[in-house]
Amino acid sequence: MTFPSVRRWLLGSVAVLLLGFGALVLVVAARLPDDEEVAARIAAGFSQRYGVDLTVGGAHWSLWPVPVLALSELATDQPQPITLRRLSVRLHLWPLLLHRVVAIDEIDVESLVLPRNSVRAFRGKGPAPQEGDRIMVLPAPWALAPVPVERVRWRDVVWIDRREIALAYDGDVTFDDNWRPRHLRLERAGAASPVRLRLDREGGEDRWRTRIDAGGGTWNGESRLEVLPQGRGLRVAAELDPRQVDIEGLVQAFGRRSAVAGKVSGHTSLVAEAREVGALIRGLHTRTTFSVQPATLTRLDLAKAVTTVGISRGGTTALDELTGTLDTQGTEDGIVMRYTNLKARSGVLTASGNLRLFNRQMTGEMAVDLVDGVVGVPLKISGSVAEPEVSMTGGALAGAAVGSAVLPGVGTAIGARVGQQVEKLFGGDEKKPAPARPAPKPRPSSPRQTP
Repeated sequence: MTFPSVRRWLLGSVAVLLLGFGALVLVVAARLPDDEEVAARIAAGFSQRYGVDLTVGGAHWSLWPVPVLALSELATDQPQPITLRRLSVRLHLWPLLLHRVVAIDEIDVESLVLPRNSVRAFRGKGPAPQEGDRIMVLPAPWALAPVPVERVRWRDVVWIDRREIALAYDGDVTFDDNWRPRHLRLERAGAASPVRLRLDREGGEDRWRTRIDAGGGTWNGESRLEVLPQGRGLRVAAELDPRQVDIEGLVQAFGRRSAVAGKVSGHTSLVAEAREVGALIRGLHTRTTFSVQPATLTRLDLAKAVTTVGISRGGTTALDELTGTLDTQGTEDGIVMRYTNLKARSGVLTASGNLRLFNRQMTGEMAVDLVDGVVGVPLKISGSVAEPEVSMTGGALAGAAVGSAVLPGVGTAIGARVGQQVEKLFGGDEKKPAPARPAPKPRPSSPRQTP
């Protein structure tokens, strides 16, 4: 075959392929619904699946050069709706046309607003985490690729919590098979102090190198995933080491204020088990042993509370070191934080105690020693994080008065401790249950009159 003949044969073959591909595209396009029908089908399917109506402002799909479906201005019909400005899904063309295999190249999410109360309406309606093959169910003869979604990107995803604090996040994730993340990045968008989480899978194992940048420091380590037997769901665990993380910078990045200032280091263990992904977050338990050197209590003056022997509010306490253990436990109503084995020291005082924090309310107790000889003064911590209070209980105050009368100075502290222990022994200020009323005695029956 001469060169001109080969060239004509190649050109003819290309022309036939292009005509065949064009005909295939026309056939597929003719069978696909128009934009209005796509929007209506998505809204109807969402309502049927979740029992919540969905408004789809606009929908558009195109097949060439790559299949793309774009949705805009979505909103759920709820008192505080979940809204989404734009969602685009880009698919691989050839598996779709030749093999009816759906392989999504990328999902792009832009400006999604998630109010907490609205999201709670969807609990228990999604697939269990171990049912990876059921996350996307397609009718026959369509099938999912081994990696159904290769990449998801999101920008300006806003979570609104129970206190109406809105926090925005950016990020992206690439997947291996079985929905295992290969790489994940999550950032607090717009935070003055950068907060960033990165996960990188180690080979084909269910382990991820974990790197967290927060408060000018790091919180790095390793995370693990385990599928529990007998359909019990998933177990997530991690071991992380915080290093020189500025507490105020970290807390402010999430729209809150801290009662402690300083840079924390230590070790964190994390674990959660659940049947659903959302429940993993809600049931998360962490334990952190920490040290802050130096530290400042930004809303409490412990020395003043000891010397005034009364309710103390405001002020600051500069510390050389603050150590302890923090346990957090997620619940349906928020995160319970328990500080145990707290120990603080400075050139003026040493203190030890425990504290519980829930929904920004504090309860706890502390014993404070001053270097000038006042030792072991028991204090009660209460109030909110914004306005904490330090005081003595009624029994401790009474004991302090007696001790001061007998032996000023040290006697005040000894009396306060004795008064506190007596108060605990007899139940303190706790309300005592009302005594049970005795059961009424049955009235004696009168003798029956005989006629």
